[in-house]
Amino acid sequence: MLEVDRVCPLAELPKPYLGEPRDLSSLRMQPPQDDVLTVSESLDKLLSRDSVQVELIPEKKGLFLKHVEYQVISQRYKISVYRRYSDFDVFHEVLLQRFAYRIVPALPPKRMLKGVLTISEREFIEGRRRALGRFINLVARHPFFSEDELVKTFLTFSGTDVQTKLRDAYKKTGDEFMTNRIATQAKEYLPADIQAQFSTSRELIRNIHNSFFKLRDRAEKMAERSKENATDLLLFGKELSFGKFIDTTILPSVFRSNLGSDAWGALRQSLKSLSVEFAVLSDKAAQQGRREEDDVVERLNLFLDLLQSYRDLCERHEKGVLHEHQRALHKYGMMKRQMMSATVQPKEPASVEQLESRIVQQESAIQTMELRNYFSLFCLHQETQLIFAYLPITSHILGAFVNSQVQGHKEMGEVWTELQPKLGCLFGRNNGVELPV
Repeated sequence: MLEVDRVCPLAELPKPYLGEPRDLSSLRMQPPQDDVLTVSESLDKLLSRDSVQVELIPEKKGLFLKHVEYQVISQRYKISVYRRYSDFDVFHEVLLQRFAYRIVPALPPKRMLKGVLTISEREFIEGRRRALGRFINLVARHPFFSEDELVKTFLTFSGTDVQTKLRDAYKKTGDEFMTNRIATQAKEYLPADIQAQFSTSRELIRNIHNSFFKLRDRAEKMAERSKENATDLLLFGKELSFGKFIDTTILPSVFRSNLGSDAWGALRQSLKSLSVEFAVLSDKAAQQGRREEDDVVERLNLFLDLLQSYRDLCERHEKGVLHEHQRALHKYGMMKRQMMSATVQPKEPASVEQLESRIVQQESAIQTMELRNYFSLFCLHQETQLIFAYLPITSHILGAFVNSQVQGHKEMGEVWTELQPKLGCLFGRNNGVELPV
């Protein structure tokens, strides 16, 4: 029997130090650092990337064909450049080629649509300027566009031919699938239920879009009512000046005696003073309409532009990548059937070799399309996160709406309050109120 070595008593063994329980929190499993699928963007971070102003240059240039020019000012680059609508158009075209799988906002129409007679040319130009401003701000704040050479070129290049510069920049880089380092491995990063997630998110965003569309319509009507109220108040005040048309010398003596010798003079001066007050009220109502339009309607339009662009992206994914993939598979099936027919009915070796070469090329094309399809889903997943990152803009909109109403009613209320005691002066002796100066 082997003799077992004597071991030290437990009391003599060193005690391990485990530390305090709170120190164990550092041992928790950490998420992988290279989480390429997640877009970690807050609304504040997106808005702080850049703020771009698009201002209309008053004068029109061109010898024969007149055109409108815009001054584009980027806070990020601290520079001002001048752009025509055609520059925006080429920029949009190249941006869509470069980032076909991302949210690219649409441009407003170049010309007034036929049959639209409700707005003037001036209103159309102003609406287009606002829409171009929303477009460039959404682009400049996009986490994947903002650092791209295309956007920097559009916002900073001050040469004479920005359109050629934009096209050259795209030719050097190609589309995002060719430059993104994980484009060919996108499938590995996608969750197993990506299609279900996409369908759910798409339906949710569609409902959000419909609700915000109705909110924008209500806000537009409120802004229009404020403007109409301004017009009505001004006209109301003007009509109060009817006293200037009354010649007291031709009034019958019975009226002069009933009213008093100075009654009509007091009336004229009182009405003139009240007319000025209504002009002030009109100005306050007009300011209210501009606040509602600039602070509320414009923010709603910005978010609606983003939501509509997301819906356009979903359609591009389905009608573009998926449709091309299906067509390629159909073409590949036809080639395989032709190959089977060639083995049954012997043909010239040259034609069989050509068919085999075409099949190999088609297989390669299908493989590339499959990779593009997964990359498109990958980008869609990221762009969906971007939509939800913008959703807190709702609080900005509601805050602007409430503030505009509070400020508007306060300013109008102050004028109405000042006007009220002056009503007693209409005939110079009511309520003992002195005639307004």
